[in-house]
Amino acid sequence: MSLKTIAVCDESELQDGQMKQVDFEEVGKVVLYRLNDTIHATSAFCTHYGAPLAKGVLTADGRVVCPWHGACFSVCTGDIEDAPAPAAIHSFKARVVDGKINVTADPSLTLKSNMSRSPKLLSTGVAGSGKSVVIIGGGSATFHAIESLREHGYSGNITILSQEKHPPIDRTKLSKALITDSSKLEWRTAADLKIKYGTTLRTGVTVTSVDTSSKLVVFDGGKESISYETLILAMGGTPRRLPISGSDLRNVYTFRSIEDSKCVDAAAQEGKRMVVIGSSFIGMELVVAVAKRGLASIDVIGMEEHPFQNLLGKEVGQSLQKYHESQGVKFHLGTQVEKIIPSESDPSLAAGVVVNGQTLPADFIIMGVGVAPATEFLKQSGFQLEKDGGIKVDQYLKVQGQENVYAVGDIAWYPQHNTGESRRIEHWNVAGNHGRAVGKTIAGSNPQPFAKVPVFWSAQGQQLRYCGLGADYDDVIIHGNTDEMKFIAYYVHRGEVVAVSSMQNDPVVSKASELLRLGLMPSPAELKGGKSLLSIDISTASAKRQVESV
Repeated sequence: MSLKTIAVCDESELQDGQMKQVDFEEVGKVVLYRLNDTIHATSAFCTHYGAPLAKGVLTADGRVVCPWHGACFSVCTGDIEDAPAPAAIHSFKARVVDGKINVTADPSLTLKSNMSRSPKLLSTGVAGSGKSVVIIGGGSATFHAIESLREHGYSGNITILSQEKHPPIDRTKLSKALITDSSKLEWRTAADLKIKYGTTLRTGVTVTSVDTSSKLVVFDGGKESISYETLILAMGGTPRRLPISGSDLRNVYTFRSIEDSKCVDAAAQEGKRMVVIGSSFIGMELVVAVAKRGLASIDVIGMEEHPFQNLLGKEVGQSLQKYHESQGVKFHLGTQVEKIIPSESDPSLAAGVVVNGQTLPADFIIMGVGVAPATEFLKQSGFQLEKDGGIKVDQYLKVQGQENVYAVGDIAWYPQHNTGESRRIEHWNVAGNHGRAVGKTIAGSNPQPFAKVPVFWSAQGQQLRYCGLGADYDDVIIHGNTDEMKFIAYYVHRGEVVAVSSMQNDPVVSKASELLRLGLMPSPAELKGGKSLLSIDISTASAKRQVESV
């Protein structure tokens, strides 16, 4: 490592509560942060998708939030605060000399190509300690749980039992880009998991039961079992199929896995006809992913009056519908599918979908109608499941009535920090943050109640950002123009703003997530009066008491 100290700017250029991206040598970039009289410096880009951190949100308790997808880092150490960041950022020494801010760094670590810092693992588990964690599932929660366990010093064995045939991947890219090679999406290779994290990955494994009295997980039809001291249930969801005639035909696809992506990618070729059942995020992201492939037709069937209406509101949904219609998509809304009809030439294949007595011709069909918690095998294992198959957990994500068993991600009904009401939330960031939280708890490192604000994003012609819990909104306040897909939408429930969405207004949703976390969101009346979230101070010394009281 070759360190250099460079004067990067005048001290007067950086006021309390501000951050600033500066050059380091010819091509390097560093972000400076001033919190009261202390100046910090880090690498300049989010390790998730490379967003410029200086365009994000700084808080007085030392957090910088990515402007795009909610990843968060400590400006003091560079450590991960919130998912979906897969790696920490670099932290550099900064000090003031003769009115200039000097940064000491290895120039190579200021390059975007080197934006990720290797995690500071307090343990790799190589020596072993007689303890063991078994994780069922191989998604976002699993990846972040492993990172967190080792970061916080857990020294026992870790074993992953995953139905999938690869290490944990960035699943969000499947529906957005139809990537078919799992190696391009892996957060860590199987070799890295084994060598650096002391973790055994068992792929292609189907768990059939859990014996909680003897602490055994049974898999592969009872042929094998593994004992655990602590168990993390992280199975995620299973795509639903509508109980209609023809739903099991060969070219009727659900969508969640690499295999699903391969099927849709192969089917979505020029001149083909696609029908999407379901007008919410998975189906509509796939519509965007194939829109430029020259398909003969794309038909979308939905129960709502407009796509996304239940979550985003009528005005936003209507505008997104107009955009997709401008791209040639035909909608059949406020209706339900009657049946899927087979091909006369090959009865194993679907030829069309019947809606309101009309047959929509199809060469392939996407059934994007949600997921069910993948918990079937727990029914005979003494677990009490909710009506939808989810599992209720406490504020530490521990399964009620079970010893040393945690449930995370799509399957977990967990209490919301502001209301105490239990909800099950199918967001990538929620699963990742669940994993980080239980890893810390199991490692014995000052466990805290889970209190993260849900964040998600979607590609819909422009990037849609969303944070909070707005499904039960009773009013929507719009700033901007939804038809231009440049807006901010505030979702109100019982007189309080509970969620925010936006397009082309970064970093508003990142700021909103912090205001919701801190309990500092403006009232609906203030927002109707034109108040901007970006004008609210949560980064200076004068705001520190409010921020740190949470």
